Amino acid sequence: MTTTPDAAQATPPTIADVAEIIVAALNLDMTPDEIDADGALFGDGLGLDSIDILEIALVISKRYGIQLRADNEDNATIFRSLRNLTDYIGSQMPA
Repeated sequence: MTTTPDAAQATPPTIADVAEIIVAALNLDMTPDEIDADGALFGDGLGLDSIDILEIALVISKRYGIQLRADNEDNATIFRSLRNLTDYIGSQMPA
């Protein structure tokens, strides 16, 4: 079953929107504004792992109607930072 975003969600997300998704999807013990927009999401940065990324990708796919695939060779770049992820979502959203 494919979920289509509604008209209110057709606007590209802001960094704050995506930070809120990350915090909520992963039940992080922090606020969205504590995530550095240009800091690393993996490893020494926010410390996310591949399972975390899958959970975030699922929420983003449902909310924005785009597919974030595990086999995408650009995932390291897409998920490098909150800013990269936000920019990618905006660039992939249906017009």
